[in-house]
Amino acid sequence: MERRKFLTGAAVAGAATTLAAPSVAQSKIEMAIVATWPRDFPGLGLPAQRLAARIQELTEGEIQVTYYAAGEKVGAFDSFDEVASGNSQAYIGAEYYWKGKHPGFAPFTAIPFGLTAGEMDAWTKYAGGQELWDELSGEFGLKAFAMGNTGVQMGGWFNKEINSAEDLQGLKMRIPGLGGDVLAKLGGSPISVPGGQIYENLVSGAIDATEWVGPYNDYFMKFYEAAKYYYFPGMHEPGSQLALGMNASWWGSLSSTHQAIIQAACNEENARTLAETNANNGEFLNKLINDHGVQLREFNDDIYDSFGEAASEVIDEARDHSALSAKIFDSHLKARSEIGAWTALSDTAYVNKRNNVLNR
Repeated sequence: MERRKFLTGAAVAGAATTLAAPSVAQSKIEMAIVATWPRDFPGLGLPAQRLAARIQELTEGEIQVTYYAAGEKVGAFDSFDEVASGNSQAYIGAEYYWKGKHPGFAPFTAIPFGLTAGEMDAWTKYAGGQELWDELSGEFGLKAFAMGNTGVQMGGWFNKEINSAEDLQGLKMRIPGLGGDVLAKLGGSPISVPGGQIYENLVSGAIDATEWVGPYNDYFMKFYEAAKYYYFPGMHEPGSQLALGMNASWWGSLSSTHQAIIQAACNEENARTLAETNANNGEFLNKLINDHGVQLREFNDDIYDSFGEAASEVIDEARDHSALSAKIFDSHLKARSEIGAWTALSDTAYVNKRNNVLNR
């Protein structure tokens, strides 16, 4: 009798095990991520790969992530359409790459004279930015989160000194986003090429100048081999936010737990990328100057005034595109005024006082 009970119990347990295996297999969710940067790309590509791995890790493999660097599945600038169509589930890139789709995407990366990294995070998470991002992305069948920030960028690499706005006339410069439109207003020729193709264009002379990110990222690009003048600060990207953009239907099919995990992973990488960038920029700037003879230059006030005038025109034009574009830009500029006022009273004021004391 006891043996019969044991065998009956074993049979039930065996049946449960047999049923559980297909159930686990069916619970696996495929997530193909297409990125806008090459594989193992220092500064930008590595955080993207880190996020992809982290999503799979935190879901304990329930979301199976396949990461494709730029060109491995689609071209860098084809990532948007690839995900909007549902062919892949997500992209990692910079939203201003899609300003040709709608100028309202630009503020979710950076706009000239816009928000710093801290201000951008505050706007996105607590001052209406994410809600507007959802509204815009939703029109294209997407859902996006911030997953990194590179802070205030450098002004760029030039093969000649830039002493006045006139020196920008006719200049062929790789500079995407609204920053490129500012250059165009000043008589330059903005050119948009993926990160992996900048070096060859700069060395060949196809472009005269390029912006990228900052010393840590730029060092590995070896721009110093073709351009020795390194200008700061970059008006075009004061706090460049990076994004994980997902197919909205795929996102909606996920459980609330998986959605929360993806958002948490993005928040984690958002903080980590900025910390990594800030920790390395000083070291690599010294290497550029001391080991490679790079000449550091600051844009003078006259040039910055010209940037500012052109930027105002560019932002007005982008704002006038549509009612939604106006909502997005108005919200961004309100954050610049209100959140920026606190930045000026806190971070900026403190750093200026600190420098005055330490440099006496």
